[in-house]
Amino acid sequence: MAPHAAPVDDVAHEQVDGIGPTGRTRRSIPDPPPLLHHGPAKILAICNQKGGVGKTTTTINLGAALAEHDRRVLLVDFDPQGALSVGLGVHPHQLETTIYNVIMENDTAVPDVIRKTMIDGMDLLPSNIDLSAAEIQLVSEVGREHTLVRTLRPVIDHYDYVLVDCQPSLGLLTVNALAAADGVLIPLECEFFSLRGVALLIDTIEKVKERLNPKLDITGILATMYDPRTLHSREVMARVVEAFGEIVFDAVINRTVRFPETTVAGEPITRWAPRSSGANAYRALAREVIAR
Repeated sequence: MAPHAAPVDDVAHEQVDGIGPTGRTRRSIPDPPPLLHHGPAKILAICNQKGGVGKTTTTINLGAALAEHDRRVLLVDFDPQGALSVGLGVHPHQLETTIYNVIMENDTAVPDVIRKTMIDGMDLLPSNIDLSAAEIQLVSEVGREHTLVRTLRPVIDHYDYVLVDCQPSLGLLTVNALAAADGVLIPLECEFFSLRGVALLIDTIEKVKERLNPKLDITGILATMYDPRTLHSREVMARVVEAFGEIVFDAVINRTVRFPETTVAGEPITRWAPRSSGANAYRALAREVIAR
């Protein structure tokens, strides 16, 4: 397999005549209006059954960008690998209580497990490997697909957005996230193998909408790991826009050295490198998410 191209330098790649990387004219997105009150939250599942497409990176950085607009945000780590928790500087194996305890133990309340992050207005409901047991234990439970929505109900009025970082599979945990969500945000790596799996994901979303959650819609598809220097990235982008049209966000996340750095630092890119092109891309995404 050919190696990836070197990371794109951390500079904004300006597009001429208002044409963005998607090949479309950029839509005019107004600055979000101030809120008169907080809640109830809109729940977004950040979902793709393919691993390594930027789900966790998007959850962290979209959350931080929404918080910059005075939106209260809860990030839910719904992956037993605990990557979201690690990405915010939390050591999953040192946690005494996680979302697993809230789901499986009647005497553990969700407010007691939620943790503050270094970003004002952004909180974390952490996870670790214990959550993998929940998928097995929930199989015999009545109403097992709605466990997450019941878990979030006590805090939903406290937040404006709940972002659920899903595991890279279409198992029971992901179905729970889809059954709880108002919308799905699909990060899609700009390479052809990623395109092949999206049809299966969309089929799952349609089934969940039909059988479990009639309000579920696709909020948008986010192109990630885009390298404007390669023909491959540009061809995949054209295919994505052709296939999915207006639900593809104008915001595009370029491949950059900054994102691995932020994982090591345990901070969002909006804090680690606030003037970088990556930070500005997630701010643009936040404006689009609010506008939708």
